[in-house]
Parts: sequence; structure tokens; C-alpha cells
Amino acid sequence: MSLLSLMGRGGLAGVCAGAASALVSLVLAEPVIDRAIELEHASAGAGHGAELFSRDTQYAGLLVSVVLTGMAIGLLFGLVYAVLHRRDPAADPWGRSLRLAGAGFLGVSLLPFLRFPTNPPGVGSEATQQARTVTWLAAIAIGLATMSAAGLLAQRLAQRGAALPVRHLAPVGVVVLGLALLFLLPSSGDPIGTPADLLWSFRVLSLLASAVLWAGLGVGFGLAGLRAATAADAAVATRAAV
Repeated sequence: MSLLSLMGRGGLAGVCAGAASALVSLVLAEPVIDRAIELEHASAGAGHGAELFSRDTQYAGLLVSVVLTGMAIGLLFGLVYAVLHRRDPAADPWGRSLRLAGAGFLGVSLLPFLRFPTNPPGVGSEATQQARTVTWLAAIAIGLATMSAAGLLAQRLAQRGAALPVRHLAPVGVVVLGLALLFLLPSSGDPIGTPADLLWSFRVLSLLASAVLWAGLGVGFGLAGLRAATAADAAVATRAAV
């Protein structure tokens, strides 16, 4: 199983997962964004400027950007999977794909979200944009490092034959520690004028779209891995019969 084939599989699974995530955003999250924009315009009054791009153009841009993001994540997913496969070629491709996707969701999406929930348009000033970008990237880095450390610890404990409670609780402790580190990152302090129901609807739906992307990636990559493994087993059986 070559690196290029695994990355290609990841890229294709990422495109499909990105399309599913974009569909969730368009159907569920975009109406919430429309309401947020209406409130922003209403508070600005007649003095607000015209939008640079129409909402239809923004919808199309969302679809393209999420699909491309899914493809990029899928390529990286295939690369990481290849490293894990090289260490343990006999592992179940379905289970490994789902576990890797779950770790990716936790590290890239859920843990950073718990510290810096996604905000709708109009929240945050231009003066804090750079600082917010840096802290968000730092949160993702901490999230990925946390999940990597938890995975390595679980593997080491399993190799040493540690008791099940220790093997389960120790990685959880690492995740809790990583979450605590996330809350040491500074907040932008920008005021949030969006109504609470609208704000949290947007946040939850954004997290849902991210979960759909990672779940679709794990399922798609895992199904492709099962198909490839079945084909390889059939080829081996055919050669043995001959």
C-alpha cells in the first residue's frame, strides 16, 4: 500500500466529506448567518455599505472552500494513516480510520472550540483579527499535540500490559491537561452583540458541520480501506489456488 495511494484515497474521501459538510452548512447554518447579517444591518441603519459579494456568490464560495479544505485535510489524513500503517500493517483499516478521524475531530475542532467557540459574521474587530488568528492556530496546535500525546501514551501502556482503567484514564488525563492549557491562551476581549440564541445556534451548527466532515472522512476512508483489503485477500486466495 503506497503513500500516494493512501493520500489519494484520503483526498477523495475528504472531497466527499467536505461536500457533505458544506451541505449541512448551507441548509442549517447559513439561515442563521442570514439572520445575523440582518441584525448587523439593522443596527448599522441606513449607513451600512453594500455587500461586496452577493449571498449566492458567498454560498458558492462556501461550497468550494469547504470542499477544498476537506481535500487538504484528507491528504494529510492519508499521510498520517500511512505512517500508522507502516508501524502496524495488520491493524483493521476500518477501526484505524475511525479512530484517526475521531482524534482529528477532537484535536482540530472540539478542543479549540471549547476555548474559542466560532462566532457569526460581525463579531470581532479588525484590530484584533491578527491576534485572534494566532491564538486560534495555537489552539489547534495544542489540540493536535494533546491528541498525539494521548495516543502515544495509550499505545505505550498497552504495550506494557497496563490495567484497563489505567490505559483508559491516563489518556483522558492528558486530554484534560491539554484543555487546561488551551484556557491559558488569551481571549480577544471583543464584545459580542449577537443575541445569545442566535450566537449559540451558529456555534453548535458550525461544530456539527465540522463533525460531519471528520465523520465522513473517517467513514469514507475506512470503507475504501476495507474494499482494498478485501481485494488484496481475494488476490492472495486466487494465487494460492493456482
